[in-house]
Amino acid sequence: MMTQPTEQFKQEFIAFAIQKQVLRFGEFKTKAGRLSPYFFNAGLFNDGVSLMKLGEFYAEAIKNSGMQFDMLFGPAYKGITLAASIAIALAREGKNIPYAYNRKEAKDHGEGGVIVGSPLQGRVLIIDDVISAGTSVRESVELIKQHGAVPCGVAIAIDRQEKGLGELSAVQEVEKDNGIPVVSIANLSSLMAYVAQTPELKPYQTAIELYRTQYGVG
Repeated sequence: MMTQPTEQFKQEFIAFAIQKQVLRFGEFKTKAGRLSPYFFNAGLFNDGVSLMKLGEFYAEAIKNSGMQFDMLFGPAYKGITLAASIAIALAREGKNIPYAYNRKEAKDHGEGGVIVGSPLQGRVLIIDDVISAGTSVRESVELIKQHGAVPCGVAIAIDRQEKGLGELSAVQEVEKDNGIPVVSIANLSSLMAYVAQTPELKPYQTAIELYRTQYGVG
């Protein structure tokens, strides 16, 4: 049975993301063309300590989920550093897990191919920051299968819990379309709980609640 991380763990991650200005509030246009009152950009975990802590959060969420996997796959480009940081965090706990990532374009010299790192084999856990339209996951699933391996799940930083193409959330669509579970470190519910108890973020509370009413799922 897969479980999501505890609420305290989610709150700690939200606080960390805000502290590093990875999670920001205001008005931002999403890939879906929606005006969102918050924006999460994992690319702003851009120093050694931040990346180390991020890898530890991911590793803990993955362990809590009970997901069984043999290796990690980070889709280019953000997934590359994410997968590497998680592999290091797991190794620090005595679990040495191989990882791989893809090139955007195939290399025709040296070792060639589109996969860098460990060969794709066994049960492969895909690492991403968020799931918007699920395109990156679909491409990763196809690539993993092409190499004879089995995509077994996806780990993301934050689940926006909002509608994808239909009535399901983007995460639920990925789970349904690909037949694999998705685990997140935190989600919109935990973000809203954090905002509600943080005085300096109160001005954004109504906008987030309205956004969830309009686009939210679950």
